Amino acid sequence: MLAALALCMLLSALGTSIANVGLPAVAQAFGASVGQVQWIVLAYLLAVTTLIVGIGRLGDLAGRRRLLLAGIALFTMASFLCGLAPALPWLVAARALQGLGAAAMMGLAMSFAAGAAAQGGTGGVMGLLGTMSAVGTALGPALGGLLIGAGGWRTLFLASVPLGIAAWLLAYRGLPPDPARAGGERGGFDAAGTLLLALTLGAYALAMSAGGGSVGALNLALLLAAGVGAWLFVQAAARAVSPLIPLALLRNRLLAARLGTTALVSTVMMATLVVGPFYLARTLSLTPAAVGLALAAGPLAAALSGVPAGRLADRAGTRRVTIAGLALMLAASMALALLPASGGVTGYVAPLVVLTIGYALFQAANNSALMDAAPANERGVVSSMLNLARNLGLVTGASLMGAVFAFGAQALTALPEAVAAGLRRTFVFACALLAAALLIAWRAERAHQQQQT
Repeated sequence: MLAALALCMLLSALGTSIANVGLPAVAQAFGASVGQVQWIVLAYLLAVTTLIVGIGRLGDLAGRRRLLLAGIALFTMASFLCGLAPALPWLVAARALQGLGAAAMMGLAMSFAAGAAAQGGTGGVMGLLGTMSAVGTALGPALGGLLIGAGGWRTLFLASVPLGIAAWLLAYRGLPPDPARAGGERGGFDAAGTLLLALTLGAYALAMSAGGGSVGALNLALLLAAGVGAWLFVQAAARAVSPLIPLALLRNRLLAARLGTTALVSTVMMATLVVGPFYLARTLSLTPAAVGLALAAGPLAAALSGVPAGRLADRAGTRRVTIAGLALMLAASMALALLPASGGVTGYVAPLVVLTIGYALFQAANNSALMDAAPANERGVVSSMLNLARNLGLVTGASLMGAVFAFGAQALTALPEAVAAGLRRTFVFACALLAAALLIAWRAERAHQQQQT
């Protein structure tokens, strides 16, 4: 069972990271522009972001096992279709289907964590799943480069087919059967709420990605549409017999705090992917290969620290480890904000490793606390909300942190000193976000303790 869940997280992470390296080859093969081939990545991310909560709720109602198996099968079939796509529109459509399958894999894999763990051992399982996600993120670019060199861009997607088949077989044999429920207990599916939430999240994701980092009328219009959509979604949830997200969850302050800190932390972590390559290449004059090796230090640290972080959360308690992880991330961001020009590669990589270890601690403790507290019949939607908060943080970070970094200078043409100043400015802002996350987490955990005593 654990092998199936881990492989689901690995494949869904690979689906995001492996495609980026193939964009130039796809553009050349189909005679497409950079803006057109970007939809290969955007279609996948939009499908995951907009549909993950609806799939999680559907899993709670219709059975998480059967829906996860269907998601793995869809991901595998879509990967095969991506590899055979005769034109760019077909490839984008197949990527959207692949994202739908990935939404089921990401949203439902974590919902099995509590059942897969021994009593009080959810943190270890969450650490393993976080490790596999980090491995997939780190492995994607390197593996993608090797696959393109060996067989062209189509192998980027065809390579996922045998892994998808293995994941389906492991899940089929290892996942527990869905519990039998009475018809009245199952309830109905909130189709209107699902559509409203999907449109709202799609508008927000497009607002963050449109314009290439600049803010224009389109971005503001999409943000306004997302705000109106969120209001309509809450109103629809209040009237629905079986809402997509029960209002009790929306009013749960501890749940909101944990999801909010997840989004803030993910926003900060995206800065390392957006800002790091420019700093290493422009300020430190590293070759592309050396930049890749330096950036791999972060995901490698996450992969090595994920399982130990989960075990520490089980032993020391999720509250303490959550606070410790955020404090460690804040200290590392302060070091990057004060990074001297003479710091060199070590001056950047060392705080990056500390930042990533702190992230692993936070993620393992925060995620296990969320899933342990979730009612058994709502674990699918809570797991999906957790992944949604992470994805929204990554989407926001790509735009917001990139804008902070490039403020007053173009990263591709700026002098090395200006790029270094942009790095420091970005992590000053990251410190503010992490301080807010630390305060939110501390106050929420304190209020929760007071309620229990």
